[in-house]
Amino acid sequence: MPVIDIIWDLPDDPDGNVQHIAEHGLVPSDVEHVLKHPTRRSKSRSSSRPIVFGQTPSGENIAVVYEELDDSTYYPVTAYVVED
Repeated sequence: MPVIDIIWDLPDDPDGNVQHIAEHGLVPSDVEHVLKHPTRRSKSRSSSRPIVFGQTPSGENIAVVYEELDDSTYYPVTAYVVED
């Protein structure tokens, strides 16, 4: 089922997911693109949460770890660039 809602914390929340992905050089639109267009799905080895891999619109390979709140709502926990 397609992702309909992606939950983001306020950008100024120092413990929020927007700030966390910014620490990895990413912005919400990068993460949303990969959540909606993944090239591979798996489970995170460290947290057992779902993880997807894909390319941002600018061509960077990233991984996105998220929580699935229901069939159409995702909460990105972290995202980071994956080296080739």
